[in-house]
Amino acid sequence: MNAAQQELQAIRACLEQLRQGQSSVAALCQCALQSQSLLAALPAPYTTVLQELSNRLESSALFSEESCSFSQADLLASVQLWLDKAEQKLAAA
Repeated sequence: MNAAQQELQAIRACLEQLRQGQSSVAALCQCALQSQSLLAALPAPYTTVLQELSNRLESSALFSEESCSFSQADLLASVQLWLDKAEQKLAAA
């Protein structure tokens, strides 16, 4: 397993910890955005999308409940989708 794949798995673990209430949105975002090997191995739009998701997640953390503008559950599902697509891209490379 190379560095990019290890970082992808680390983000998956952070996402699962957040879903189980064992971590924070900030920890997930930090883990994701510091994954330099992974981001370098993917096309540039992946970085842009991940940054936008992180910004929205951090904004959603300001609300204690689901709001019209920021559904944390939907954003976490989007992070999951991003991870799945990134994994497919790495496997195809």
